[in-house]
Amino acid sequence: MIRLAVFDLDGTLIDSQLDLCLAVNHALATLGLPQRSLAEVASFVGEGAALLVERAVAPRLELRDAALEAWWDHYEAHLLDHTVLYPGVRELLDKLPFPLAVHTNKPGRLARRILDGLGVGTRFVEVLGGDEAPRKPAPEGTRALLAHHRVMPEDAVLVGDSLIDLELARAVPLRFVPVGWGLVAAERLAAASATRPVQGAAELAAALGVP
Repeated sequence: MIRLAVFDLDGTLIDSQLDLCLAVNHALATLGLPQRSLAEVASFVGEGAALLVERAVAPRLELRDAALEAWWDHYEAHLLDHTVLYPGVRELLDKLPFPLAVHTNKPGRLARRILDGLGVGTRFVEVLGGDEAPRKPAPEGTRALLAHHRVMPEDAVLVGDSLIDLELARAVPLRFVPVGWGLVAAERLAAASATRPVQGAAELAAALGVP
């Protein structure tokens, strides 16, 4: 029986690719660097803002700090311009009968702003950001989250879209349900995981034992 479901954020609950990409390209333009495509930026996402920007400015790593500052200025002002919940996610969150949490490498205050702005923040008992615990795939944050809510790993599930989430689930360890609509190609995720990525909110509900 599931007593807590822990969700990744970007690529799992929310499609934030365009806002992240626009912030990256604002930072690059500020420094006179060439723009990055949406696909490129999507491939950089998942390990926090600093690494996102570092990958975007490469090989000009001496510009990383200036680019990161410009990225923050833009993203904090525009993080909900185009970001939306994936299809069916709102309805899924409403019908899941057990407590829900979020563990993301995005800063916690921004994650909470996004979830509140999309009208689903109150659905989660806790939102843990990458600045509030060791970054995923380090397991300490998820373990602390489970302990705080008095849930054993065998009674929890992690839902995510990336190899980082898979590594986290194995490190905790707890059951992992991969989604196939996120930032990592479903084929790549399937090759690394023993579980086929679910396609769509209805399949995710079924994987979580909800009709």
